[in-house]
Amino acid sequence: MALPGDERFASAFSNVGAGPSGFPQAVRAGIHPVRSRKAMRYVLVMLALAGALHQSFASAQSYPNKPVRVIVPVPAGGTPDITARLVMPELSGLLKQQFVVDNRPGAGSLIGAEIAAKAQPDGYTLLFSSGGPLTILPHLQKKMPYRPLQDLAPISLISSGPFVLITHPSSPFKSIGELATLAKRTPGRFNYASAGNGSPNHLATELFKTMSGIDVTHVPYKGAPQGVTDVLANQINLNFSSIPPVLGHVRAGRLRALATTGKKSSALLPDVPTITDTVAPGYEFTSWFGMLAPARTPSAVISRLHEAVATVMRSPETRAQFEKRGADVVASSPAEFGEHLRREFDRNGKAVKAAGIRID
Repeated sequence: MALPGDERFASAFSNVGAGPSGFPQAVRAGIHPVRSRKAMRYVLVMLALAGALHQSFASAQSYPNKPVRVIVPVPAGGTPDITARLVMPELSGLLKQQFVVDNRPGAGSLIGAEIAAKAQPDGYTLLFSSGGPLTILPHLQKKMPYRPLQDLAPISLISSGPFVLITHPSSPFKSIGELATLAKRTPGRFNYASAGNGSPNHLATELFKTMSGIDVTHVPYKGAPQGVTDVLANQINLNFSSIPPVLGHVRAGRLRALATTGKKSSALLPDVPTITDTVAPGYEFTSWFGMLAPARTPSAVISRLHEAVATVMRSPETRAQFEKRGADVVASSPAEFGEHLRREFDRNGKAVKAAGIRID
């Protein structure tokens, strides 16, 4: 390909190899050989970059042209899995390719997250995850198989919903204020269940303890359901739970809801106060789900995925599905989700350190 000035450049340097008169001839022509070579290299580099950008744009325009695997690092039937299966059919319809949920549980969600982090960065392997393997487990594992903030690229924070603090109806405290008073008066008298050391509701409770000044005893379980069962049986005093699994029990009077963990009251439990408005100003701890891709996935593909997610989440039908599960639709930008991840990562690290949490 001939570039502007090529003929003049070639003519001026045609005699360079013939003897010392060649370079003066080029200089008299107004072309310095070193500067001209640098200019040529610069032009060629810029053309290469332009070609790469064009190729990336063309790739994004045709993306996706085959099915997309969406790794969910928990078993089928878990809340992240249910949430992903609300979104993926809509993405499939919008982008005219199948977004296939691939459940890869194990090691506290580390296995699935690692597979996604180490996949080809082409947009055809994505991760749909809660905060556990991204912002909690890195502070509990001696050695992580991936770096959440470096090895994964945020696409969108999909949704966020509060926990609810539950107790048995016969418990001696009928409100969050009474709990705080009694727990401070008799440290260690009451206990709370969690889904395991380092689980989100474990951190939610430890942060609550720190900010409210209460002292309650941790009883870890292997998963969330058994903790709820033992509160129903009056074997455990307290439990931070997602709202949907316990909503029927609360409405039937089998459980008492003391407070929720969001900035504002939950639409599903409008008469239940928030912790931040009662005993611990500034307290907030939510259960959230987001979509990520391997780092170095082309930015144009990330943008296309985010735009598709935002379109899906604006749908009244999709929004209604999330709201009836007690979740708020977010559909943040990649930059906003990245900032959210950094804030959560830092906060959870401080909570883990303050509580001295270790994985058994």
